[in-house]
Amino acid sequence: MNTADLGLPVDVPSTALFTDQYELTMLQAALRGGTAERRSVFEVFTRRLPEGRRYGVVAGTGRVLDAVENFRFDAGVLGFLRERGIIDEETLAWLADYRFTGDIWGYPEGEVYFPGSPVMRVEGTFAECVLLETVILSILNHDSAIAAAASRMSSAAGDRPLIEMGARRTHELAAVAASRAAYVGGFASTSDLAAGFRYNIPTVGTSAHAFTLLHDSERDAFRAQVDSLGRGTTLLVDTYDVTEAVRAAVEIAGTELGAVRIDSGDLLLVAHRVRQQLDELGARDTKIIVTSDLDEYAIASLAAAPVDAYGVGTQLVTGSGHPTSSMVYKLVARAESADPRAPLAPVAKKSTGGKTSVGGRKWAARRLDSDGIAEAEVVGTGPVPGELADRQLLVELVKGGEVVAREPLDAARERHVAARANLPLSATQLSRGEPVLPTEYVQGRPGS
Repeated sequence: MNTADLGLPVDVPSTALFTDQYELTMLQAALRGGTAERRSVFEVFTRRLPEGRRYGVVAGTGRVLDAVENFRFDAGVLGFLRERGIIDEETLAWLADYRFTGDIWGYPEGEVYFPGSPVMRVEGTFAECVLLETVILSILNHDSAIAAAASRMSSAAGDRPLIEMGARRTHELAAVAASRAAYVGGFASTSDLAAGFRYNIPTVGTSAHAFTLLHDSERDAFRAQVDSLGRGTTLLVDTYDVTEAVRAAVEIAGTELGAVRIDSGDLLLVAHRVRQQLDELGARDTKIIVTSDLDEYAIASLAAAPVDAYGVGTQLVTGSGHPTSSMVYKLVARAESADPRAPLAPVAKKSTGGKTSVGGRKWAARRLDSDGIAEAEVVGTGPVPGELADRQLLVELVKGGEVVAREPLDAARERHVAARANLPLSATQLSRGEPVLPTEYVQGRPGS
């Protein structure tokens, strides 16, 4: 098959090969060994947050549900596996009929999480669950990293809106996922039309420096843009001299000029000067948008500046220094036979170097203090303590192979605002520190 014929879709028809080869070789060995049908429980969690981060943000859940539904081995995919000799004919025949028929539980999208939180729990036979490891981790690790960075930036920005504009700084399909995750984390809009098309995220954009340089003068560029897009447009004023550009912008668009964008220089100083100049020219309602390699720290430093909105690119789509969430997908319980009635037994990796895991099928709840503020992430096996019964975090996402928890992206965005507000105030501090909530483990009957 010529991969060039696939084009560059916004979405993909099958996610079956978004996996590592050892998922399939494990499947083959398990089928031959008679263990493939053992009931199993896998959990997604992280052992630690990125250094200095106070909380994580769950993002990508909706994309995981799409990926599970589209995990199909069609003739082309099976042909590729056969040609490469990756697996035997028995395994190919099994994959031809693959459909996930198990259950998935997880933290709802937009919720916060901490080290050890069972962000997602996948239950079914070993064979059907093990295949999903890589695609689930790929989505959650990327999207949660972007959402966490977005959350920190939106917290620093306060009531000022944020524009996601990082498409040119990452892979073209990753850009769409990053825009979606940023929206969950608090961004208001995106410059990426593919993200707007796929996820109905508001899109914005007017012009770059190239448009100004195209014209014989800056005034000609401004006049052409205003004539085409109206007086409410945003004019980029730092191509040449900012003071002259602002003067020309108001003369051409009038005091109805929507906004000016500043993309270079000492943003704090320039923003104050531009605000003063706009006010003196009578353009008191004209907004100021700043861009230029912003991150959460730069945004926080501009809190006292007369800035109305921020545009963020590179630092957002790279997770502001932490492009992955370091989540893992571990088998935590399995039956001792293929009998569906066989009880689950806890299993856990024992190793040095901080890679140990806790066995058993887990629940999670968030304990509140007397003021209703979260004080601990409680993770346990066995019965849930009565006082935590109504504080459980995992919700059912897939039941018997059917997705049961699809929701609008705005629901995840609103959930994140509420979840972050329920954390101690120190959660929004940008200074380095430990996770804002401790994780407490409660041991019960871990197998079932």
